[in-house]
Amino acid sequence: MNRKRTLLATCVVLCWASSLWGQNLPTSKRPEDVGLSSERLARITNFFQGEIDKGAIPGATLLIDRDGKLAFFQSLGFQDREKKIPMKPDAIFRIFSMTKPITSVAVMMLAEEGKIDLLAPVSKYLPEFKDVKVAVEKIDATTNKPALALEDVQRPMTVQDLLRHTSGLVYGPFGNSLVHQIYNKSNLFDNNQTLAEFVIKLSKLPLAHQPGSAWEYGMSTDVLGRIVEVISGMPFDRFVENRITKPLGMHDTAFYLSAAQAPRLAEAQIDPATGKRPAVSTAENLSKEKQKWISGGGGLLSTASDYSRFCQMLLNGGELDGVRLLSPKTLAVMTSDQIPLGIPRSGYEDLAPTLELGQSFGLGFAVRADVGHNPLSGSVGDYFWAGAFGTYFWVDPQEKLFAVMMVQMPFEQSGYYRRAFRELVYGALLR
Repeated sequence: MNRKRTLLATCVVLCWASSLWGQNLPTSKRPEDVGLSSERLARITNFFQGEIDKGAIPGATLLIDRDGKLAFFQSLGFQDREKKIPMKPDAIFRIFSMTKPITSVAVMMLAEEGKIDLLAPVSKYLPEFKDVKVAVEKIDATTNKPALALEDVQRPMTVQDLLRHTSGLVYGPFGNSLVHQIYNKSNLFDNNQTLAEFVIKLSKLPLAHQPGSAWEYGMSTDVLGRIVEVISGMPFDRFVENRITKPLGMHDTAFYLSAAQAPRLAEAQIDPATGKRPAVSTAENLSKEKQKWISGGGGLLSTASDYSRFCQMLLNGGELDGVRLLSPKTLAVMTSDQIPLGIPRSGYEDLAPTLELGQSFGLGFAVRADVGHNPLSGSVGDYFWAGAFGTYFWVDPQEKLFAVMMVQMPFEQSGYYRRAFRELVYGALLR
């Protein structure tokens, strides 16, 4: 009886997905047609519903596509638990750093047009960075406390450095060094600044590393957004809309919501320990009103079905429904190991591009570079990234598969669900 109920639930999911997607992407009649087990896919539903029922997460929208066909698409739980609004397939999520791959695609489109030289100094496009310095912590002989000494860069920061996070730019909250502390005090996430003003402010801060000498996640992709603005001659959000989201049919992906879209915004649930929503969720104006600062590193909102169109374009080698954004060769470069050998790498859990995990970083994505080391299921050459509020995706070219997980929760709680989703998806493969 349980088996029949499970299979029926999966069938309902697929029928619902088919009617919802319409002309978006092809849908398989049954998961087995694309080498996935209906019975094992139901484990995904059971796992996430169990987490919802015990109050660990509010809800989730989950999507799997294989061989160019939708195989699983389900919305579970609540879009807003406190208001008892059910999760819907078209719920809109703050995707934060899942913005970065889209910004990186924008840069590579302009590179393909000969308008951006990936090995050129960033200062070629943004003169503000011409005289940037590198900070080195030394012990002050007078106070016997650490202090910063500024040094000249040994080589200029390049566009490639921005794309692969070897620029020396960091995120202040991700460390405790004196440089991180300076970043934290500089109000770099001010929504009332323009991208141009942001770049001026950032360029006055020291780098944490010599360009190319270390991998550290930081504000590099926001700088790329400004380069796109300068080179294209249009605001960054308009470039993304005109050249990427609109051509791909991603109609619910933008840097802010319209009045009609706002009721579909998914929310994190209230933390019982504090009685409040997570702090990142309280910045509702960031989602519901256009801000001056358009963050190429983390400003987009999207739906699972919208982001799946972006993933399908990537899996197709840069093309979807007759719209080509990039060439297959360009995507091959973007999803290859771009981190220089021997340099320090830092990161977080399963997202870390470290040799210990058999992972590295390309131009906009983390990539699996080694068949071993990583205990998680996947393939050499799969690429992925996550957002600071719980969202996650990966693309596996070997398996002709991609998956999208949309959840809104504090990032430090989301790793368990990323890893579980990955294992549940690969556990459903039949071939």
